[in-house]
Order: sequence, then structure tokens, then C-alpha cells
Amino acid sequence: MTRVIVLDDYQGRAAGLADWSSLPDTDVRFIGEHLEGDDLVQALVGAEVIVAMRERTGFPRSLLEQLTDLRLLVTTGMANAAIDLPGATARGVTVSGTRSYGNGTTELTWAVLLGLVKHIASEDAALRAGRWQTEIAGDLYGATLGLIGFGRLGKAMVPIANAFAMEVIAWSQNLDPADAAASGVEAVAKDGLFSRSDIVSIHTRLSERTHHLVGEKELALMKPTALLVNTSRGPIVDEAALVAALANGSIAGAALDVFDEEPLPADHRLLGIRNTVLSPHLGYASERNLAAMYGDAVDDIAGFLAGAPVRVLVP
Repeated sequence: MTRVIVLDDYQGRAAGLADWSSLPDTDVRFIGEHLEGDDLVQALVGAEVIVAMRERTGFPRSLLEQLTDLRLLVTTGMANAAIDLPGATARGVTVSGTRSYGNGTTELTWAVLLGLVKHIASEDAALRAGRWQTEIAGDLYGATLGLIGFGRLGKAMVPIANAFAMEVIAWSQNLDPADAAASGVEAVAKDGLFSRSDIVSIHTRLSERTHHLVGEKELALMKPTALLVNTSRGPIVDEAALVAALANGSIAGAALDVFDEEPLPADHRLLGIRNTVLSPHLGYASERNLAAMYGDAVDDIAGFLAGAPVRVLVP
């Protein structure tokens, strides 16, 4: 019997979002809590198939070397920076991916952005505590939105920004100005984006090139009234530099759905900073998206067990 482990099922919904019973001669176990270190290794010992939810759990070479029974590693989505793909391939481990819809991330980006601009969380708390209208909301109308990254998710921000009559500018390391112009967006230099934007929103993948792409220098270029939004990956922003910028008021606030360490530790400094809206990496966690991911994970496992792996990722 093939042992299958489904990791980081935080909401306890994975079992009901796909037909795992269709997999022949398998024992499927769902793990809801986030595990690390020895606890993670012990939970995975003997597993021939592991389903990893996005980048919640890392699979470096040091971990892969301890999982001697592992034959198939499924990641939700078609890219996962937390998996040592060359290391897995070298050990004869097949890595497969799944579909992932981007609309949930775009919707979440606007939700946290609007929540920050309109002080939704703090006003909700104040109202429940018996206070009325404690802060003055900002406006999106006519504001400048700066997009870091202009791929599928960056471009999806533009129509909504247009509805708010925002000026949209963009920068990425390989941005074609003509591509930006076709969407009514001005391509600008990186420093110019940070200095001009009222809101900087990040929509790029995490890689060696983008690690700490937003650091002390970039934050110092921002207006003291400007806001930073990150619904992409935590390490794209230098978290220590961001905490300092928020604490000293060099920027007005930040809306964050992603962090260096997830789940966010209970004693993290960001939790004590008032001018933030924080959410627990919800961008992709919609029912439609999770159902597609887990459904494809079942297909990946079925294909592998039948000797015909699908959606295989290669180094």
C-alpha cells in the first residue's frame, strides 16, 4: 500500500476537496499543523508520496536525503522555490505540479489594500470598543499605483486601478515598455517607481534575483505617506528594514499577506505595529483554487502510480 502524506492542511479541507478514495491501494494521511525539524522528518518517514501546499514546507536537499522512501513530491502550483528541484531529480524523486488560479491573489491584494487605506480593521475594532470614527480614510482616486512585476498578476491589477482612476506605473527587471504601454501603464526605473508611488504593490516571483528586492534603500525612497502591499512572497521584502520603516514612520503603512516565516510567530514585531493590515497568506486559499490544486494532486498521484507521470517539473 502506497503511503501518501498531505502536508499543511491548515483549514482541514483537503480531504473533502478532491476524490482521494479514487487512488488505488493508498493510505492517505492529512496533516493540519505545520511541522518542522525532527517532527517533520518523523511524520514523513515511510511516505512514498508527499503533497506540499505551495511553499509552506521547504524541501531542501538535507531533508530529501532523509526521505529514502519518497518517490513522488507534488507541489500545488507549477513552481515552488522551497523545493530543491535538482536535488529531488538527482535522487530519482519525481516532482509534479498542479493548476493554480491567480484571481484569488488579485482579489486579496485589493482587499488588504482597501482595508489599509480605509482603516477597516482598526475602525472595526474601535467600533466594537464603543468608539466612532477614530481615523480619516485615504483615497485611491487619482493616486499613483506602482507595480513591482508586470506578469499575469501584475497586469490583472490594472483594470481595477483604472476603475479608481489611478495612475499606474510599473517596473520589473525585464519589463518591455511597449508591453506596459499596451495596458495603459508607464514603464519606469526602479528608483522612480518607489519615489513616485502612493502605493507600491509587489507581483513578482521569489528567486535569487528578487530576494530582498525591496530593502532599506527602496523604502527610504518612498513618500512618508506611501503604502507597501506584498501578497507575493515574504522574502522579496527585507522584513527587518520594513519593520524599521513602519516603526519610525518613514512610510505610512503596509498590507502584508506573506512573511519570511510562516505561520507568523506569535511574538513577531509586525504584530505590534499598528499601521499594518496582516493576513495569513490567504491570496491563493479560495475554495475554487484549493479544489483545483487538490484535484490535480490526485491526478498527479494516479498518473505516477500508473507509470505515466503528469505535469512533471524539471530543473
